[in-house]
Amino acid sequence: MTQLRKYRHSRLRLCSAAAAALLLTAACGQGASSGGGDGPIKIGSSLPLTGEFSEAGQATQKGYQTWVALTNQNGGLLGRQVEIIVKDDATNQNTVVTDYNALIAQDKVDLLLGTQSSLLNLPASAIAERNRMLYVEPAGGAPELFERGFTYLFFSQQATTDYQGAVWAKWVASLPADKRPRKVAYPSVDDPFSKSVADGVEKILTAAGIQTAYKEVYPLGTKNLDSIVNAVAASGADAVVHGSVFEDGVTFVRAMERANFKPKLIYQSQAPAFGKQYLDGVGQKATEGMFYSTSWNEVAETPGNAAFVAKYRELFKEEPTEDAADGFAAAEVVAAAVKGVGGIEDQKALADWLHANKVDTILGTLSWDKAGRPTGEYLVGQWQNGKAEIVLPPEVATSKRLVRYGGGDL
Repeated sequence: MTQLRKYRHSRLRLCSAAAAALLLTAACGQGASSGGGDGPIKIGSSLPLTGEFSEAGQATQKGYQTWVALTNQNGGLLGRQVEIIVKDDATNQNTVVTDYNALIAQDKVDLLLGTQSSLLNLPASAIAERNRMLYVEPAGGAPELFERGFTYLFFSQQATTDYQGAVWAKWVASLPADKRPRKVAYPSVDDPFSKSVADGVEKILTAAGIQTAYKEVYPLGTKNLDSIVNAVAASGADAVVHGSVFEDGVTFVRAMERANFKPKLIYQSQAPAFGKQYLDGVGQKATEGMFYSTSWNEVAETPGNAAFVAKYRELFKEEPTEDAADGFAAAEVVAAAVKGVGGIEDQKALADWLHANKVDTILGTLSWDKAGRPTGEYLVGQWQNGKAEIVLPPEVATSKRLVRYGGGDL
């Protein structure tokens, strides 16, 4: 495809992409190709450095680069320096297939790291599986990825997308009757990640007796969401769960401001975690009280987090984002497997080691089931006074307040 918006991101499309990727790899070699030696360990990845998902792709690349810099600074991996090769898949499913084939067959990388988004990781992970190479993805937790019986696939965040909003949804369901929303609206962009988050929240809230007032999926790349916001407002919803990526997340909030629509509670996937970009995009006033789930926080006292933040600031003269942290954590997971096995030649042994062990990362301790699904829970963030705070679970909260959308304590 030339542009991502030409695709409908349905389950059928995802499964078709995976099947196509497997066919395209029929002639490929299997396993890591350069083996041992004294030269650098080569790690390959393709990322959406341009196109619809470029914000996340560029941030992930910086996370990978930060890990490489710290690793080489500290003596390398297995005593060897590390080199990373990153190709630009341009947010294109066909290109990501070509890129991973080239990384394996032409660049002869020793190890792989994943790309961004469920849309791109589904065909990319099929390339890795066919070549029997470990594939750790930093983003892309749609449930469909883990229903294929793959051995080498691992997601290096805390949970798949259908559980990303679970901590927030369970908190809402636990509120006293006079504080719980009566009706919830579920608008979502047509993206497997974002829609899955919204569907997961709806399942929990519906089971708690909270009514669905509105549910609609709109095409990725939609530039004006005024009609969606107006329909949400007309539905009588007093809470909104918005399945968003970055651009439409900002567009939705701007449309809410124009409509002067302020529900008691609002939760967005992805967009609020973009930090300053989100703040600049919607303005501080419009962020107040916005809930979201997040894998990482810059002040979290997780292993290696302070070193990651410091090195990132040194390299890029800016603050790290969640996507950068997720990229760093994915590399940590690969490195832990390599150290645990003591080599890179046997990629099945690397996968077996991850299935059997937990890994400490800057996101916290991660572990996986037999399909490569992570078994943890996300943090819940909320924008308060122009700052992104962690508010749930209470034991790790950076703010003890919970506020209404638009201001005022809940």
